[in-house]
Amino acid sequence: MSQVIVIEFITLDGVIEDPDGSDGSPWGGWAFRYGPEAVAGDKFELGEVLDTGVMLLGRVTWQLFSRIWSARQDEFSQKMNAIPKLVASRSLDDVEKWSNSTLLPGDLLDEVSKRRQSQDVVVAGSASIVDALRAADLVDQYRLLVFPTVLGQGRRLFDQPGRPVGLNLAGAERTGQAVRLVYNRD
Repeated sequence: MSQVIVIEFITLDGVIEDPDGSDGSPWGGWAFRYGPEAVAGDKFELGEVLDTGVMLLGRVTWQLFSRIWSARQDEFSQKMNAIPKLVASRSLDDVEKWSNSTLLPGDLLDEVSKRRQSQDVVVAGSASIVDALRAADLVDQYRLLVFPTVLGQGRRLFDQPGRPVGLNLAGAERTGQAVRLVYNRD
């Protein structure tokens, strides 16, 4: 069986909100304080998953990514543009702006459950989607790029109440000033 993989830029105190500053929050842009190389390329080591999987994005993340990636032509950007993208949105009617994007057909949980039977599903950002998938016990792996920043405010990855989730550390590697942590569920 394939996996549902959540990828997030995250601060030491668990904040995932506004890593690039595009939301305009007073604390935003924290991931980019370490230079563009801190976030460039395949920092989450998705590798082959970008060739065989599907990316699931919420509306806000999709809109941000479609502006960033669609005009770029480097090797990683080509993979981001090529991967099929499912967009979970109640307000968008059209997602043709970014290649290989389609609106999520039907129910989020049903669609993810169905897809993970045959291919990896990568969820980037998209906190509300991550919350829904975690509540339904559908997240198999977290790949977190942890930055040495403590904000004390902002949306945290595990903000929403729910049942405890047991995780096993599968990998830890320094990447610049950040650390990539990979956790699999028990």
